[in-house]
Amino acid sequence: MRVTVIGCSGSFPGPDSPASSYLIEADGYAMLLDLGNGALGTLQRFHPLYEIDSVCISHLHADHCLDLCGYWVARTYRPSGPPPRIPVHGPEGTAVRLAKAYDLDPDPGMTGTFDFETLRRGPYDIGPFRVTTALMPHPVEAYAFRIEHGGKALAYSGDTGASETLVDLARGADLFLCEASFLDGPGLPSELHLTAREAGEHAAAAGVGRLVLTHLVPWNDRDVSLKEAKASHYDGDVELAYVGAEYDL
Repeated sequence: MRVTVIGCSGSFPGPDSPASSYLIEADGYAMLLDLGNGALGTLQRFHPLYEIDSVCISHLHADHCLDLCGYWVARTYRPSGPPPRIPVHGPEGTAVRLAKAYDLDPDPGMTGTFDFETLRRGPYDIGPFRVTTALMPHPVEAYAFRIEHGGKALAYSGDTGASETLVDLARGADLFLCEASFLDGPGLPSELHLTAREAGEHAAAAGVGRLVLTHLVPWNDRDVSLKEAKASHYDGDVELAYVGAEYDL
């Protein structure tokens, strides 16, 4: 299983990265995990645009799903004809939300191009992957993912506040893509995002093999995020996500 970071900026695109998106590949199958604003352009640097087999959306904030609107245009109006429909797995209401974002009538909306399916709690199969989801604390319905293939496991936090459920989902994962939106400081809102230190604490509790900090908000100093994560109780490898980073599991 190969994981490629397409976008890792939190809340809005930064100067060096679009918002959240990750390409997961195995056995000739390609799945996108989130497709936030700006990610569609960067995706084309790393993978053919029409060779994506499915999309999973963690939640319906724009920085995780908005470029599905552009992808709908690219697939619907391809000069040589639209490619076959692909499944889009997302929270309930994904099809309506994206149709509204592009000012389409929700019926049919984007359903001629995408086969919208509501995320299950799992585990269940998407292509060659075994996928398990869990509901996270966030202002909207938001999910974390565990994706397994060939005896290896990727955990992805999506957007979340502190969560024992996330620890359980990530337990023993070879790679943990964990959001680190906040730096330590007073007055941080609860059930919204994690600090980098909290990301490290979750990684330690879950016993993951490698921690990659992502959803890095552009106004924060990335080096400080890395320092704070390393100051947690996690003693494994910690690094910052960046566009084009590849992980072979």
